[in-house]
Amino acid sequence: MMFDAKYRHERGRHGVWREEPAAAAGIGPVPLVRPGGLFGVAAAGDRAPGTEDGSLIGREADLERLDAFLADIGRSGGSLALLGEPGVGKTALLAAFTRRAEAAGMRVLHTVGGQYRAQTGYGALRQLLAPIFDIRSRAADVPVLAAALDFERGVPPGQEAVAEAVVSLLVDLSRARSTVLVLDDSQWLDPASAVVLARVAHRLVGAGTGMVCAVRLGDESFFDHSGLPLHELGPLSEAASEELLIRRFPSLVARVRRRLMDDAEGNPLALLELPASLTDSQRSAAQALPRRIPLSLRLQSTFASRITMLPAATRHLLLVAALEGSGNLLVVRRAVAGRCSLKHLAPAERVRLVHVDDTTGRLGFGHSLIRSAVVDLSTSDQRRSVHRALAEAWTGAPEQRVWHLAQAAEEPDETIAALLEETAEAGARRGDGPNAVAALVRAADLSPAATEQARRLAKAAYVGANITGDLRDVPRLLEHARRADPGTDSPAATVAATMYLLNSHGDVDTAHRLLSGAIALQPEPCDLTDPTLLEALTTLLLVCAYGARPRLWADYDAALAKCTSVPDTLRLLRATFADPARARPCDWARLDAAVAALANVSDPVHIVRIGTAGAYADRLGAMEEPLLRTARGGTAGESNFPAIQASFLWGSHAWFTGRWRELRETVGDGLVLCDEFDYPLRSWTGKFVLACVSAACGDFPTARALADRMDQWGGSRRAHAVTCYAAHAKTILALSQGDFETAYHQACRISPAGTLAPFVGHTLWAILDTVEAAVRTGRHDKARNHVAAARAAGLDAVSPRLRIVVRASAAMASRNDAQALRWFGEAVTDEDAERWPFDHARIRLYYGERLCGSGAFAPARSHLTAAEEIFERLGATPWAHRAGRQLHACDGDHIADLREIGALTPQEHRIASLAATGLTNKEIGERLFLSPRTVSSHLYRAFPKLGVTSRAALRDALEGSRQ
Repeated sequence: MMFDAKYRHERGRHGVWREEPAAAAGIGPVPLVRPGGLFGVAAAGDRAPGTEDGSLIGREADLERLDAFLADIGRSGGSLALLGEPGVGKTALLAAFTRRAEAAGMRVLHTVGGQYRAQTGYGALRQLLAPIFDIRSRAADVPVLAAALDFERGVPPGQEAVAEAVVSLLVDLSRARSTVLVLDDSQWLDPASAVVLARVAHRLVGAGTGMVCAVRLGDESFFDHSGLPLHELGPLSEAASEELLIRRFPSLVARVRRRLMDDAEGNPLALLELPASLTDSQRSAAQALPRRIPLSLRLQSTFASRITMLPAATRHLLLVAALEGSGNLLVVRRAVAGRCSLKHLAPAERVRLVHVDDTTGRLGFGHSLIRSAVVDLSTSDQRRSVHRALAEAWTGAPEQRVWHLAQAAEEPDETIAALLEETAEAGARRGDGPNAVAALVRAADLSPAATEQARRLAKAAYVGANITGDLRDVPRLLEHARRADPGTDSPAATVAATMYLLNSHGDVDTAHRLLSGAIALQPEPCDLTDPTLLEALTTLLLVCAYGARPRLWADYDAALAKCTSVPDTLRLLRATFADPARARPCDWARLDAAVAALANVSDPVHIVRIGTAGAYADRLGAMEEPLLRTARGGTAGESNFPAIQASFLWGSHAWFTGRWRELRETVGDGLVLCDEFDYPLRSWTGKFVLACVSAACGDFPTARALADRMDQWGGSRRAHAVTCYAAHAKTILALSQGDFETAYHQACRISPAGTLAPFVGHTLWAILDTVEAAVRTGRHDKARNHVAAARAAGLDAVSPRLRIVVRASAAMASRNDAQALRWFGEAVTDEDAERWPFDHARIRLYYGERLCGSGAFAPARSHLTAAEEIFERLGATPWAHRAGRQLHACDGDHIADLREIGALTPQEHRIASLAATGLTNKEIGERLFLSPRTVSSHLYRAFPKLGVTSRAALRDALEGSRQ
């Protein structure tokens, strides 16, 4: 919406617009101390944008310019005007310049203009020269100055004579020691001093004396048109702003820091003062930030000084523009009609408070805090009056109109409350969660009936939990709902409470009972055109998915059977996400149609739900643009919960497609949001893909730590899906370490080999892992059964990746070399094979091993070399080492005929052959990239097949079997 919600001021009954009192933060002294500001405190100054040791952050280029000027003073002299907006750091830069000049042995004389100081003649000049002007020793030499500065009586000299006398004095002083004049707030020097010093500034070249004067942009000054060299001090860069906040306020969480940076727009004073207006809980993000962060007294004085001097008509026009928020001059003109006109903008434009964009024709404020100051200087009656005028001016824009009506209202009004609720629903559909929550809470404030208050507050809690992604206000909003109507038990309240429960210390079963019970209380048939009831069913589906147990889904299916108008998205989630191994071809066709339709969808909630429905079936590649767009919405502070989901959905796609560097960045952004908004439940999906990448890349401690935390969290809350994440990550970890026995047992935690466990979507992601672990531990029957289960479920027809994986798994499990090599060949030459580089490299590794074992060394080397190169490109170091070792072994020195010898498997024969040469289990494991325990397990099974009981008999047994 065009109205900027952060300029709402009235406090509602439930506190959503409550603003903390503006508190002036105490600040450390700066070398140049200004007089009291507008509100009686040292308010107008710039605090140094630096560290405790006085070094400035982000001002390297500005300091270089001043250093160059300082060098010129020593050689000849000259002047420099330093221009900048209020609070940008002019005083801090002058302080740094003063320290450098003094360190260079120069004499520094300084003075400061005062906005409200008595404008006595030559007052600033007297202050500037007082430290060096000894009337007893110099009065005779400079009688003109003595008379002008009232050091002795005489006829007041003219300004030109005074300027000549000042230059003469400075030249005399600089013969022994270079002198520099430092003038701060030059725009506020008394007129007589300003005229003289402006003339002096042009006569210092060659005098061995310098002058630096700081001038506020937008204020009239005698130095504005003096023709002096200029250096404009701009805002801090984003990187410098962040560094400043981190150093001075290290406890600020990232999201709060981002909001302060947005409000400050690179203004150092604002960056240092705005945090002081926040409570400790707001700084830590435990409590939501106010819509408009109140200005401290120092900021008010800095940005308000030019506002208070404007004509009344101009101030009214600025208030209308500030509360309108979008800069639409047509609306502003309508709202001020009869009281003033746009021509009254001129005084504000002259002092750079506002500007009109020539291209767009929109009004903009020079700084966002100028807008805040305009609003702060108004009364509540003035604001309500302006809101009423703006509501009338916004013709043809119902959302904007109702916002202003709501701000103008002084009493409960159901009509406005209902309109606000409609606005909130529209905002939620397009992902504008924060404004949707604010609209619902204001609607509750304006609701005459307690039941409607409670319902709207519960709905606000739901939107906060499921769209905005901010759980911090959920308990407070639900508590207000219960106080308004103790009997409230709406589905929206239950959904919000469930999300809060799952992300705190509750378990899946409790959340399931809570939601199922609330849905059961609804009259039958349940009409899912009711959005709150639809969200309750969708949230119950999420709870069941995390529980991943048939009993939970039985209750869900029973609830769904009682519903009418079930949307296709919900049916898709039930079919392709809840239990994808049992989805039908028609379900996949409907999913593909839904994915194709996303090109025209902007609703972030719908995008992530379709993404969730297609995740296990490899449909995310076709959704990359909407997913990344939704993920970026979280960094913009819009739809945090969908952004978290989108980040992790895309991360799972990046895991399979080998975009691991991008994965870390995008998933990392999602995890930051999880941490800041207390969403541990969703974080495990992101941590799962990070654990898999860490395991594949050889960062075993990180992978194990993440997997162990998943196990602990999921186990304590009966969230079987999270323990499946842990098991899968541990499977990848064990495979990467060559510990195939552990890999097999972890894979079977997801689904026992030979079965596709119901309601465990991870079974589609773990097929290759399960089959490899089974084959490498000699469980060929289990491996073949697992492949058979995948084929029976039609998984090889679900997606190109699954087609390749099932075919390669079948090749691994086959005891028939010819058949296995044919299937491997089909898998690695599939037209889509290279889209999934990690799987592709693994399959080429297995293919190369099988070829090597069959004596086809040349083609084996080709595939092993390709596998090694892909692994290295991905950063999958352990896997690259395995491919390299197998490639080395392919020289034939230790490769026996791996066609069956008796009942030995190829792996058992390979290990037995190496053991027969006298190698230890550890040495065999290092050569074949296996753990000693896995080697021992193979030998344990090989001994009885060969009819031996010791390693010493292996050589003869193998020779006999060959013969």
